[in-house]
Amino acid sequence: MMSRSVKSIIALVVCAVLAACAFTAFGFSQSFGANADRSANGKVIFFNLKPEATAMWEEVAKEYTKQTGVTVSIVTPTGGQYEKRLKTEVEKYKDNPDSMPTLFQINGPVGYANWKDYTADLTNSPLYTQLSNKNLAFMDNGKPVAVPYVTENYGLIYNKALLARYADLKDAKLQPEENGKSFEDQITNFATLKAVADDLQKRKDELGIDGAFASAGFDLSSDWRFKTHLANMPLYYQFVKNNVNGQPQSINYDYVDNFRKIFDLYISDSTTPVSQLSTKTGEDAVYEFALGKAVFYQNGTWAWGDLSKAGIKPDDVGMLPIYIGAKGEEKQGMATGSENYWCINKKASRRNQEATNAFLNWLLTTNYGKDALANKMGFATPFKGFPKAENPLVQAAVDYTAKPGKLPVKWVFVTMPSNGWKDDVGSDLLTYAQATKDGMTSIGANKAWTTLKSAFVDGWAKEYKIAHGQS
Repeated sequence: MMSRSVKSIIALVVCAVLAACAFTAFGFSQSFGANADRSANGKVIFFNLKPEATAMWEEVAKEYTKQTGVTVSIVTPTGGQYEKRLKTEVEKYKDNPDSMPTLFQINGPVGYANWKDYTADLTNSPLYTQLSNKNLAFMDNGKPVAVPYVTENYGLIYNKALLARYADLKDAKLQPEENGKSFEDQITNFATLKAVADDLQKRKDELGIDGAFASAGFDLSSDWRFKTHLANMPLYYQFVKNNVNGQPQSINYDYVDNFRKIFDLYISDSTTPVSQLSTKTGEDAVYEFALGKAVFYQNGTWAWGDLSKAGIKPDDVGMLPIYIGAKGEEKQGMATGSENYWCINKKASRRNQEATNAFLNWLLTTNYGKDALANKMGFATPFKGFPKAENPLVQAAVDYTAKPGKLPVKWVFVTMPSNGWKDDVGSDLLTYAQATKDGMTSIGANKAWTTLKSAFVDGWAKEYKIAHGQS
């Protein structure tokens, strides 16, 4: 007969086994803490879409491994090769789930269509349970399959000190802010922006700058700012005008010439001649702006890390909306949204999926993880209990949005039909820019713009059909 102590031990073991089974019965294991059992030997393979945050992610990975012994690999495909590299890796390791990426990113509905066979149900994942507003999750058949980890804004970042110096000049197109109106309240449409930019360019020697706008580089590290983010502006106004929701099969020419207006301003009032744009990089634009050689720089809240490292002070940056001359743009706010949705790869090994959830739990609930996301990376995150980001661009965007009557511009670029569409638009933008050397309205420039318009409109319908298997 068994002794009472032996029976007690057996009972405890049975209870422990039953508890473990209960924890795993609902999808992901619940052992998400930083001190989760290391004997499982799970690992995290994170495919990062934001190259500007790579160095910080690597620090985070190192710290997590130091605390837990679990390996976290950060893979950052660059040069617009994220989707291609991710596809290569999942195909390469389809028979080896232990080596597959475990955490990856999609940009929204278009990205999900490509990756829905790989996205795990996140119902019990910290990604979903820590979300402050569950409505932000991307759902499929009632289940969360992707969660945005950052909400971002982009627009025209401007140098406050340089604009203040300019406003003090005789006959400047802006009044000093001390007179009662902020620069944001004075520049509320394309006409005013153009008047100010043209005058800045005209008086660049007097101000000690190289141009009104930082270089519109078409190196792969920079061209996305124009073929994706700037192209969002005409698409947004077209979608609003035509009541478009979701991804349309086709678009029209409405506002495409407004796209030309703002792009012309970027390249005519620039630090850089159009002949050099093909080799100008994102880093070039950062330093031109941060070192006071340009007054305006199109980018988003995520750029603060690079700008601060380059030496600009927090008090010297502000943000304006991107104006394109559309009717009613005086009410326009920043372009606000997210194309950064985290997904867990359900085809990765079980232990690696659980290791990834444990890592995410640590990232989203510990002081170190929260500080890394909110302050070191400067992200405005949608998760519970996060501190206010120490990012002046985030604050500038929040302050602008709080102005009465301002409406944020939706990120409709997440509906762009393919990377091929973006690449064609980007290539034609560069060709157009180079053709303007003989004048903005020269025969060559007009011809190049006509080609771009076709890529923009006809190319959309073509790429949509290809993406949806209709060609």
